[in-house]
Amino acid sequence: MQKYSVNQHLIETLLIWVKSGEIAIPEIQRPFVWDSSKVRDLMDSLYQGYPIGYVIAWRNPNVKLKDGSVSEGKKVLIDGQQRITALTAAILGQYVINKNYQRIKIKIAFNPIEEKFEVQNPAILKDKTWLHDIADAFSGKVSLLKLVRDYSTLNPEIDEDLIENSFSRLISIVKKPIGMIELAPELDIETVTEIFIRINSKGVVLSQADFAMSKIASDTENGGNELRKAIDYFCHLAIAPDFYKHIVDNDKEFSESDYFKKMSWLKTENEDLYDPSYNDLIRVAFTSQFNRGRLSDLVSLLSGRNFETRTFETEIAEQSFQKLKCGVHNFINETNFKRFLMIVKSAGFISPKLVRSQNALNFAYIVYLKLKELGVNSIEIESYVKKWLVYSILTGRYSGSPESTFDFDIKQISQKPFADYLKEKEDGELSDAFWNASLPQSLDTSVASSPYFHVFLASQVKANDKGFLSKDVLVSDLISLRGDIHHLFPKDYLSKHGLDRGKYNQIANYVYMQSEVNIKVGNKPPKDYFELIKNQIQDENRQVSGLSTEQDLLDNLKMNCVPTEIMDMQISDYQDFLTLRRKRMAQKIKAYYFSL
Repeated sequence: MQKYSVNQHLIETLLIWVKSGEIAIPEIQRPFVWDSSKVRDLMDSLYQGYPIGYVIAWRNPNVKLKDGSVSEGKKVLIDGQQRITALTAAILGQYVINKNYQRIKIKIAFNPIEEKFEVQNPAILKDKTWLHDIADAFSGKVSLLKLVRDYSTLNPEIDEDLIENSFSRLISIVKKPIGMIELAPELDIETVTEIFIRINSKGVVLSQADFAMSKIASDTENGGNELRKAIDYFCHLAIAPDFYKHIVDNDKEFSESDYFKKMSWLKTENEDLYDPSYNDLIRVAFTSQFNRGRLSDLVSLLSGRNFETRTFETEIAEQSFQKLKCGVHNFINETNFKRFLMIVKSAGFISPKLVRSQNALNFAYIVYLKLKELGVNSIEIESYVKKWLVYSILTGRYSGSPESTFDFDIKQISQKPFADYLKEKEDGELSDAFWNASLPQSLDTSVASSPYFHVFLASQVKANDKGFLSKDVLVSDLISLRGDIHHLFPKDYLSKHGLDRGKYNQIANYVYMQSEVNIKVGNKPPKDYFELIKNQIQDENRQVSGLSTEQDLLDNLKMNCVPTEIMDMQISDYQDFLTLRRKRMAQKIKAYYFSL
């Protein structure tokens, strides 16, 4: 089967298709990121007869309508949007959405004497030798003859034939051909992605979410363009709350929508624990509503695909858009979002640096939304969400490509009680062998960003543990306020005894510690600095730490999983120390998990 066709079309034909909606350029698929100078250069290339490359479009599958007829699918532009948008801006005079999501016009001026293009500026507006906006020449309101006469009136000394020739070449830009690679409607999303990657010389990889967003934005019949804005604006506001004013000032229509009302709470929200991208939002909304995990299925469903009959039906497209809208509303709902964040924080994950797996957060939110939809008790939801988040981090469940795992998990959750499914995963992957062997082995690493270390820190936060050798300062405070990570066996001490970086930077050798205490401990070996601590307790002088009793010291060691044997250890005991502490850290994580 021929997977694509290659045809030459006149630029004016493509512009007609854009105006009629035959070619769907998502209004906000990606903001128009070209500088105005690039638009100018594109016009000059066309004027000079230079090639401007191919555009790639994918014709939507034909959809069966309610009356039994079949619709002709629009062409969804998947590569070449910036060029086509530049053409519509410069030639048709249409507005574009810039990097700041402002609605602006890009005006390109033309000097017929010098045959030169330039971005319109105040100096050009004062110069009668320039056509101030080339869109005027293409508007159809002014003939070539009148264009030449008006210009000659302002510049009587100029040769009219020269001017006519320049303006004629300018107007003929729309008669220039541009190549279009049109992908067959029968192709699935995976094949379209592969074709795009192979054809595009830049090797730019579009994600499944990119295609999904293009599909959403191109469907004006089902309100996809507004839905696409809602997704994009929410993600932008989550990161930059001051963007709220930009929307109000520059997108009046959207600022009056129900979507905007539901996300307006973000204007005063500065929480950065979970800042979703559009990929995250659409994945959570889709998976929680459709009980599917593959975004290629979303594109198919929004196109109206009937998976049983392999046909495309308008009812399915309509229903799918309604379900997706519901999912987006649930995601951006203030109560849902804040409640979910409270649950995550209550598990000890108080900082984004403790949760490096965005996919783990995404599916935890899916679990929250799904269990809420199923009417599960709120107390149980809280426990289940926390446990699933920790379980998925510890097992690396959503590392790499998550789609197949998302798909499997959501189908299981929708078909059986969550408690049963969780118990299955615990029995299979969190057995005694995991806690006693696999996890201690996983803690044998020098990578400070290790998810196992982060879960350990979360367990400390959850338990309100004090920092190492601190009387009152909590681990949570040290994480939030950038306390020091201290080496229990100082790295300089270990280095002097011949241990390399991979040995002394073991996470089992790390503790969070106040800077001032760390300075006083310095590079002393454990036996020496613990001697100082014991002396200060005995003398009640508190020169190193706030700990005032031996019991305080023992309690502090216990909550930091530091074996008491360390107080008498020397360099020869270092490996034994690491083994002991890893086991204690693993047991603390185990107790923490089952307490959730």
